[in-house]
Amino acid sequence: MRVKVGFRAIALCFALTVTGCAAPPAAEVDAAKAAVDKAVTDGADRYAAESLKAAQEARAALDAELTAQEAKWFKSYDRTRELALAAKAAGDKAAADAVAAREKADAAAAKAIADAEARTKAKAAAVRVGGKIEPPIKMNDVQPVYPAIAKNAGVTGVVVIEATIGPDGKVIDATVLRSVPLLDQAALDAVRQWEYKPTLLNGVAVPVVMTVTINFKR
Repeated sequence: MRVKVGFRAIALCFALTVTGCAAPPAAEVDAAKAAVDKAVTDGADRYAAESLKAAQEARAALDAELTAQEAKWFKSYDRTRELALAAKAAGDKAAADAVAAREKADAAAAKAIADAEARTKAKAAAVRVGGKIEPPIKMNDVQPVYPAIAKNAGVTGVVVIEATIGPDGKVIDATVLRSVPLLDQAALDAVRQWEYKPTLLNGVAVPVVMTVTINFKR
């Protein structure tokens, strides 16, 4: 009986010793930290702030669990391993979100540059309405919104705008020639949404420039 009790005591001590010396999941922890660091390197702070915040919070939870286990005599790293996997997944997501958002932003910037170049080219090639060039037919009309501040102040008047219409009939540029300060932006916002039937010159659609007026009256 004494031998059996002694054996059980030795086995219990051995089990406790092994548990007390359990090693943290270093590979998983390192992978989690690397994933979060990569998200930062990939610009997640700029392009995927919410995803990065979630990843950093997951990493902070992992660090806190590691610290808590290190303070214990008998350590268990099952929870640590779970948190490491979660932090890695969050870091990977933040990095992927950042890459996708950056690519989208780059594409939008490239389109904006291309559109600006196309507008500049069309403006340079635009022919002024008059003589053989008849005013284009408006296909889509948008009425300006009378600004409340101007209406309340009793401001009225005519805003004169020079509009350039592209070969596709859309307004590609609008500039105020005669200003009524409180009304200019409302006039521009409306004109920029107008669409016309493309103007043909020798059978080819061409950009045209013409003057339009917006009359604000109460």
